[in-house]
Amino acid sequence: MTSEHGPEDGLTHFLYRSNARANFTAEDLRTIVAEARNRNSSCGVTGCLHFEDGLFFQWLEGPKIALDMIIALIRNDPRHEDMTDLSYGPLTARRFADWSMRATDRHRASLLDWFASNQVSTIDRIAYAGSVSAFLVAISV
Repeated sequence: MTSEHGPEDGLTHFLYRSNARANFTAEDLRTIVAEARNRNSSCGVTGCLHFEDGLFFQWLEGPKIALDMIIALIRNDPRHEDMTDLSYGPLTARRFADWSMRATDRHRASLLDWFASNQVSTIDRIAYAGSVSAFLVAISV
C-alpha cells in the first residue's frame, strides 16, 4: 500500500449555505449534528456547521471520495432546501482537524452580525465564501 494520494482521494473541502424547511425543529438540528458526527468520523471527514435564523452554513473537509458521498446525502436531505455551493476544491491542510462536526449557532456567535461588522460583500461569491470560512474557523477555537 502506498502513502501517495491521487486526485480521487485527495484532501478536498466543500462549503455551502442552505435554508431550513419551515417545520425545522431544535430536535432536527440535534439529530443532524449527531448523524454527521457519526458518519464523518467513520469517513475521515471533519468540519463545522453553523445554524442561524433558519440558515445553515457548513464547511466539510476530507478525502474527495468520502466527501462527495456525504455531499450527495446532504443534497437529498429533506430537512433543508435551496442549497447553494459556495466553494469546493482541493485543500492543503484541514481547518477543523479536531472536529468530526463542530456545531455552532447564534448563541455562540452571529455570522450575520459578523458580516455587518466586517462589511462583508454578499455579492462577490469568492469573498463571501472566504468570509464564511473565516468566521467558522474563528468561532471553532
